[in-house]
Amino acid sequence: MSDNLAIRKIIHIDMDAFYASVEQRDHPELRGKPVAVGGSRSRGVVAAASYEARKYGVRSAMPSVIAYRKCPQLTFVKPRFDVYKEVSQVIRSIFLNYTDLVEPLSLDEAYLDVTNNKLGLPSATLIAQEIRQKIFDATQLTCSAGISINKFLAKTASDINKPNGMKLIKPEEAVAFIETLNIKDFFGVGKVTTEKMKRMGIHNGLDLKRKSLGFLTKNFGKSGAYYFNICRGIDNRPVNPNRIRKSVSIENTYDHDLTDIAEVHTELHVLSHELEKRLSTNSILGKTVNIKIKYADFEQVTRSKTIQQWLGKHEEYAPIWLEITKDKDLMNRPIRLLGLGLSNLNTEDKEDKGWQLTLEF
Repeated sequence: MSDNLAIRKIIHIDMDAFYASVEQRDHPELRGKPVAVGGSRSRGVVAAASYEARKYGVRSAMPSVIAYRKCPQLTFVKPRFDVYKEVSQVIRSIFLNYTDLVEPLSLDEAYLDVTNNKLGLPSATLIAQEIRQKIFDATQLTCSAGISINKFLAKTASDINKPNGMKLIKPEEAVAFIETLNIKDFFGVGKVTTEKMKRMGIHNGLDLKRKSLGFLTKNFGKSGAYYFNICRGIDNRPVNPNRIRKSVSIENTYDHDLTDIAEVHTELHVLSHELEKRLSTNSILGKTVNIKIKYADFEQVTRSKTIQQWLGKHEEYAPIWLEITKDKDLMNRPIRLLGLGLSNLNTEDKEDKGWQLTLEF
């Protein structure tokens, strides 16, 4: 194990098919059946899929028409984000019984640092078992857990025995585990990068470890240093209970394709006012305006423009997205989805450095 390997007790909790499981819990007639939350047979995108639906290849972010083609018996359910948020708050309150170092990644997953936990429990594995049981008792929902020495390994571990499972990667097992891990299973290595790495002969962690920092930086830019470290088990990112938000956005999928620029501008004005509400709630400002467009053929593009002054109100950033949409090549096809957002925010800050400890699991 590398001397630079920061050893902490990190748990990653991931709810199992969260949105779909909540719907199956609240609607007994859906239990045991393939369910998609979001979209419809003809429009939209799947927000979440039950495990029964996943057996047919249905996945989140998949266009609904493709999901229905894969699974004609699929039941589409409208999302109830207010309910999901309430359940998420119950789950978070359970986490906080053990540690204040809780970093939510979304409504259904979070990192916990239990190195020095509130109950003084010596075993992170036992803490994870307790948490999973308490979540089930409180919500009748299952979750999976990964336990290890850092965030990368904990998150990777939580996927291994899903659903309703748990995996511990001990400190002395970390290096061997990573060396045999398929490159497609590395968190932070997407599908395109996976294919690129395979063309370079990188198929697992050991292959990646054999590449120099210079090679990885040359071929993968800023991500090269991340890949160089994680294949050695080095991930010093702290669990941050005040996780810095790097963007705020809102989007909508439409019942009919938008084919007229005036209609596009009308919808962007609607999104713009909704975005302002989200920004003002948390006193967030940004300098980069982002537009996301998904066409009728499902091709997706993004455009952005950065200026020097802070933006927070509709009238301040509307002229910028109006300028972006003057691009005729951008507006020359039917549009099914529009997204609008701000990044380069006033909330961004530098990450804290990690620390090194020696502990028992």
